[in-house]
Amino acid sequence: MLVRRASKKESFSSSHAHSPQPGSVAVTYKAPEPMGEHFFAESFDRGTLDSWVLSKAKKEDIDEDIAKYDGKWEVEDMKDSKLPGDKGLVLKSRAKHHAISAQLLRPFIFDTKPLIVQYEVNFQQGIDCGGAYVKLLSQTPDLNLDEFVDKTPYTIMFGPDKCGEDYKLHFIFRHKNPKTGEYEEKHAKKPDADLRTYYTDKKTHLYTLVVNPDNSFEVLVDQTVVNSGNLLTDMTPPINPAAEIEDPDDQKPEDWDERPKIQDPDAVKPEDWDEDAPKQIPDEDAVKPDGWLDDQPEYTSDPDAVKPEDWDEDMDGEWEAPQIPNALCETAPGCGAWQRPMIDNPNYKGKWKAPMIDNPNYQGVWKPRKIANPDFFEDLHPFRMTPFNAVGLELWSMSSDIFFDNFFISNERHTAERWANDGWGMKKAAEGAAEPGLVNQMMTAADERPWLWVVYVLTVAVPLILIIVFFCTGKKAAAPAAADYKKTDEPQPDVKEEEEEKAEEDQDSLALSPSVCTLASQMYVKTVCHLLDNACCFASPGGISQWSQ
Repeated sequence: MLVRRASKKESFSSSHAHSPQPGSVAVTYKAPEPMGEHFFAESFDRGTLDSWVLSKAKKEDIDEDIAKYDGKWEVEDMKDSKLPGDKGLVLKSRAKHHAISAQLLRPFIFDTKPLIVQYEVNFQQGIDCGGAYVKLLSQTPDLNLDEFVDKTPYTIMFGPDKCGEDYKLHFIFRHKNPKTGEYEEKHAKKPDADLRTYYTDKKTHLYTLVVNPDNSFEVLVDQTVVNSGNLLTDMTPPINPAAEIEDPDDQKPEDWDERPKIQDPDAVKPEDWDEDAPKQIPDEDAVKPDGWLDDQPEYTSDPDAVKPEDWDEDMDGEWEAPQIPNALCETAPGCGAWQRPMIDNPNYKGKWKAPMIDNPNYQGVWKPRKIANPDFFEDLHPFRMTPFNAVGLELWSMSSDIFFDNFFISNERHTAERWANDGWGMKKAAEGAAEPGLVNQMMTAADERPWLWVVYVLTVAVPLILIIVFFCTGKKAAAPAAADYKKTDEPQPDVKEEEEEKAEEDQDSLALSPSVCTLASQMYVKTVCHLLDNACCFASPGGISQWSQ
């Protein structure tokens, strides 16, 4: 239910940046009520976990101290809730295994109607590494929710997951091989959309999966499609194996030639080919620079160095002063024995090799022959998955306070959309009503970055000053003097008074009245004062008029 809140005149002070906006809408919470065909509906507004089962099991093959599913769950409001009374399921523990599940009203059978699964997630503290996905637990004779673990058979796994900079939105289902009866996970292709915002903005997002009897599927976030495809063509590995495979017993013949190019067997090394010629030779045209100090070394012993007192020549050897750059070489072209620089040898050819030619015996890259795949099958209806009769969250997270709400499973899309609008739609409306207005957003931004005040003032002040100067301080143009006409052959008007009156009328049309100019000045001062939140501008009754004058 939407209730319009009475508005008051809003202060421009940054201290009121989060005050209610004029015309804002307050949203009163009302728990969504499931209507239409559905298999599961949970809003947690009863405030209890009576219909949920906490796992008492332990994970296998890991250390005993972390094997327990001892992560805490609570039903509570969001920390920054805009809808008091709207409760949800909250994962409370960091670095713990969590497992909780609940039975459906009746098993979901994949027949002629679609599957719609949707629920809400809010990463209240952000998310470093962890998941918030849901598992639809397969209907099996030995399903025991008290023993719900990571290896409990599921039909579909769906939802967000993130670790590091890897942002995932899983849609995985377990496909049963019709020949062997074994199950294999099939993963939907990765969404093309950028998912980062959903994990970082600390807002509540609605995750929806739709799987249709024609094998098409859609993944939606906030009722917007972010991924779609077909179970037959967009899953990895593919649903159906290849009809033919490479013969594992086939072997490449020993005389099979895979070389596309070979060295020309008839090529002969030229007689003038010198393989021993060096790659570089001294430049015979080089001349030693004037001033080169042949007798001076580049480095000399440091004359100020002193042998350490604890130097033991028997253990450390004869002490020598450390080397330092020769000061005489700093102003000279160089020191030491001069040598000609090396240049590329124009006669260098390197080791001779016969040129490459097409291989007349080339047979191509060998591949094993194809044979019929003994494991081939064709399942044209992968939508007909294993029925499921429970929903569960089996998670590990390095972040706490992950908020879940409004789980819903149905085979009617309009029913699911109505539930979404009554639940997530209300949260969205409440968050929108709580968003600060444009002015308050500007004030908040300027509080964080004070230099923005200069931008705000200039943006408002410069246009107003130009308008005031142009329209309020213009002077009348002087009429042409008689001497000006004498400098040209232009005829002088016979009726000078008429021309002057017309010029005055044109000038008056451009000028604003004094009252309008005063009003414009007052508007300018008020705008600047509002931006600066300068109460002294209005402290005295004559403050505005004094500024405008």
